[in-house]
Amino acid sequence: MNGLIAATYAPMHNDSSINLGIISKYGQFLKNNKVKGAFVNGSTGDFVSLTTEERKKIITEWSKNKPNDFFLVNHVGHNSLKEAKDLATHSADKVDAIAALAPYYFRLSSLKSLLEYCKEIAGCAPDTPFYYYHIPVLTGANFLMHEFLELASKEIPNFAGIKFTNNNLIDYKYCKDFNNGAYNILFGFDEILLASLPLGAEGWVGSTYNHLAPLYLSIIEAFHNNDHKLAAALQEKSMKFVDILNAKGGFNGAAKSFMKVLGVDCGPSRFPHVTLSPKELEESKTTLEALGIMDHTSR
Repeated sequence: MNGLIAATYAPMHNDSSINLGIISKYGQFLKNNKVKGAFVNGSTGDFVSLTTEERKKIITEWSKNKPNDFFLVNHVGHNSLKEAKDLATHSADKVDAIAALAPYYFRLSSLKSLLEYCKEIAGCAPDTPFYYYHIPVLTGANFLMHEFLELASKEIPNFAGIKFTNNNLIDYKYCKDFNNGAYNILFGFDEILLASLPLGAEGWVGSTYNHLAPLYLSIIEAFHNNDHKLAAALQEKSMKFVDILNAKGGFNGAAKSFMKVLGVDCGPSRFPHVTLSPKELEESKTTLEALGIMDHTSR
């Protein structure tokens, strides 16, 4: 798995019920903007606000409507290991890979417990590549991933890599180099994508790849053309995009609302995330236009 992988939103009707009907259009929108895949039911997809059945319905619909040559990853993590295993089993014949983040209420205290959790889930879909979703700012599982790789590489036969959503670039580099680059380490921090490029990053998962895929592809191109000044200027635009929407009451909800401006109406957000009003969306768009950011949005 490589290139830009969009962490997708859970599309909803105005009454906040799941809107499966838009997923086909959503997938084609991503494909048209040269996004290489979708990471479904993750943090961006509000998995903690969805029922298990809703998560199953969403990934089933994505599976039915996946564009050609497009990666599909389902996040199956859950505070309940039983639910996570059920989601993994359900996903096995529908996706290219599954992923799971660590339990985040009763938090894990050791790498050994993290390994056991991942091993149990991965074993429910033994023929499907398994990724650990490392996002310690939300899970509290702040372990060194290169140490986890030492364990997982020996104990989980279908272990494929890590969705690395952390700004510890030293640990990221060690993971990239582990066993001569044997595992797929997907960088998950959109606002510093540029920092991952000298370290050999080739795959990225993030929410703003929904909105700004052309911008990030331009950053990657500028870097490889040794135009580092342009690459840095473009990266700053992605930072400002996040800051502007975050100031509207929180990035997750505001950015989901902003998809409507780009032609893919993902509907409202569930509590505790905000849903922007038409006026707030227009204000955001005007601010982004003034900064030249709208010129780089997905179409």
